[in-house]
Amino acid sequence: MKVGIACDHRGYELKEYLKQNLKNYEIIDYGTTTTESVDYPDYGILLGEKVSTKTVDLGIAICGSGIGISIACNKVKGVRCAKVSNKKEAEYTRNDNDANIIALSSETNKQEALEMVKIFLTTPFSKEERHQRRIDKITNYEVEHEC
Repeated sequence: MKVGIACDHRGYELKEYLKQNLKNYEIIDYGTTTTESVDYPDYGILLGEKVSTKTVDLGIAICGSGIGISIACNKVKGVRCAKVSNKKEAEYTRNDNDANIIALSSETNKQEALEMVKIFLTTPFSKEERHQRRIDKITNYEVEHEC
């Protein structure tokens, strides 16, 4: 599985930790590559585009709160990025929402972040009718309201 990962300067340390500890995946790093200040939308949108075009299967996004980069990722058509704070949310967002990007706060404990990411990457979408129906409503809205 190819997994894209991107962050801003505040997420750099956690990004590097995750890359080192996700040995069973092909990790594609979309930056940033230092702790020098950058704008999270640049990296969130880039990651979103890579997920949307299926250059990578799933994505991991990190910024200070996890919220800003998740908003940026979600501006890309076809992206369902969920900012998660615990393992249960990581499971639900894949099982129920078929999320394709997980967003994390850089302040998350590194081991907990790794556990959340592993759950996210290994949990399949349930394909239950009610969940698919809800995702289809979001997808249809995107198509109907293109700029």
